[in-house]
Order: sequence, then structure tokens, then C-alpha cells
Amino acid sequence: MRRTMTCLIATLLLGSTAAGASPEAAIKDTHRPAADVARDADRKPAEMLEFAHVGPGKKVVDFLPGGNYFTRLFAIAVKPGGSVIAVVPAAAAARDKTGAIVADPAYGNVTIASGLGDPVMTGLDVVWTAQNYHDLHNTDAPVVAGANKAAFNALKPGGYYVIVDHAALPGATDATKKLHRIDPAVVKAEVTAAGFVFDGESKVLANPADDHSKPVFDPSIRGHTDQFAYRFRKP
Repeated sequence: MRRTMTCLIATLLLGSTAAGASPEAAIKDTHRPAADVARDADRKPAEMLEFAHVGPGKKVVDFLPGGNYFTRLFAIAVKPGGSVIAVVPAAAAARDKTGAIVADPAYGNVTIASGLGDPVMTGLDVVWTAQNYHDLHNTDAPVVAGANKAAFNALKPGGYYVIVDHAALPGATDATKKLHRIDPAVVKAEVTAAGFVFDGESKVLANPADDHSKPVFDPSIRGHTDQFAYRFRKP
């Protein structure tokens, strides 16, 4: 009986480990471009996937996917049974490369939508956006409040809205356009105003050597900016 119980406990532990290993499986995906793999040391994908609670069976949105670094990771991490929706606004569609991912059988669980208000945006587990939130302030008519509310409406109760961005100095109101940074306190205030509850932060992307004075594309700091990662929960 004791041996049987020992085997049962070992099986349970191994099962738990396998379920939690999805970030590693995603990182080791052989279909990832070499350029993405080279950025792993800076972008900390294992920690970010865990922080965002992305795992098997989850329905995840990559809002403004950019170069699709996280789109590919999510597509593997949510298997089996999960799906990924890349939100690509019409204004960015001409230069977006997500279509190539959708056409790749390795990422057959990825689809594209044009906005967070798309009818397919229901029952989501996670809405994620990385290094893009500040740009919501840079449109002719700021769309921040609408985007945050749309994310709130699309998520299921208990779902997460995760924002990673380049940190600006406190009170730096002009940083979104000049530096492509944003004051983390501004993000927290805006997102909680949409109904979310602040659920936690990760500091694995923090860089105390960044003095926050340079644009994020400055060669001396590019790829190594001080970044914050905030997780919000829909009650």
C-alpha cells in the first residue's frame, strides 16, 4: 500500500511538473526564428508566461503583436486545447506579419482579429500587450479608455489583463511620444478605472541602470530599457 501511495504521489507530482512546463516547451519550439531566440535573455519569456498565467487550454489575446515574439510563444504554451488571437488594427495590417504565422501548421491555433471589440473576443483568459500600451496615448484621439474597457468586457471573470512597457519617470506626461515610455502609475490608474483590480507585478525586466531619459530606440539602451510588468484581474 505504501509503495502504491508513493507511486501515486510521484505521478501527481510529475503531472504537475509537466503541466507547468509549458513555458519551456514554448521556448524550445524549433519553429521560432533565430532572432526571437536571441532576444530571450532580455525578454525573459519563461518568467513572463508564468506571470501572465498562460498555459494549456487558455484563450489568449496578443494585443498589438508587433514582431510576433510572444504570439509564437503563446501558441505553443496554450496547447493542448488553447487558442491565440492576435489583434492587428486595420491601420497596421499592411506591415503586419501575423498572417504568415496563421498559415504555418505549427501555429494552427492562431487567428487574427482587428480589434478588442471584435465579436470573437469573448470568454478570454488573458489579454496581453507588450511594449505597446504607451502608443495608445499617441493617436490623434487617444484610445486608452476604450481599449481598457474593451479588454475588460472581453475577459471572463477572473481573467487577466497583462501590460508590459518601458518605464518613464514619475509624472513624465510627454514621455509617450518623445521617449516611447510611460509612467507605470498612469497605467495602473487608467486600467483600474476600467474596473480591473491590480493583481501583481514582476520586476524581472527592471533595469536600474536606465535613467529613463533616452528614447527606447537609442542604441545605448535599446533592448535593455527599464520595463514594468503589471497584471490586472477582472473581478
